[in-house]
Amino acid sequence: MSRQGRILKFEIFRYTPQKSGDAPRMATYEVTEAPGMTIFIALNEIREIQDPSLQFDFVCRAGICGSCGMVINGKPDLACRTLTSKFENGEITLLPLPGFELIGDLSVNTGKFMQAMSERVESWIHDIETDDMDFNKLEARMDPDIMDEIYELERCVECGCCVSACATKRMRPDFLSAVGLMRLARFYVDPRDKRTDEEFYEIIGDDDGVFGCMTLLGCEDHCPKDLPLQTQIAFLRRRMAMVK
Repeated sequence: MSRQGRILKFEIFRYTPQKSGDAPRMATYEVTEAPGMTIFIALNEIREIQDPSLQFDFVCRAGICGSCGMVINGKPDLACRTLTSKFENGEITLLPLPGFELIGDLSVNTGKFMQAMSERVESWIHDIETDDMDFNKLEARMDPDIMDEIYELERCVECGCCVSACATKRMRPDFLSAVGLMRLARFYVDPRDKRTDEEFYEIIGDDDGVFGCMTLLGCEDHCPKDLPLQTQIAFLRRRMAMVK
């Protein structure tokens, strides 16, 4: 049965830490549902028509930038990929992703976290020979199977949903989290990266790294891109356990 035109009720977290005197609260908005409506479309309608002060992030609208991550009815997800039609009673509660610095309302600073993570795992190809690289040479050939594996790991959009869904991250603020381990796994399988297992161990070989994961599957259960997070974490854990 079509539910086109039903009234959706949104309960949205509102709070701007930088605003003097502001306090956390929930605000209620109503939106008329349209065919194919997503949470992202509804939020834009609320901001354009009802409340221009509402803060949330978006860039691509296609699930590839990761900007619109938020907690939707208790689960971290991307607003641009979540259809309002999946909520039978038409009641939707939106909260900012926990674990990140709050900018305001539904907007969090994932960029600050991702930059620190990238620097921590040294997410660039390490090869001393590239210091004198000849850019006139043709690119080195790579096995297609390895390229497919690297591509799979590169599909991460760094939305932060896995970080917010991670119980270990809640208990251990310095835990690298699945997004960081996935980033490192991408360079581990890349034959152009000349780091040894011992060098990788120095980055993730402790309880704040690969051995800290409690395998609760929160990251994989809530990854919008359905990435094999636990498979990669298990792979890295086995490899690091072999380092003497």
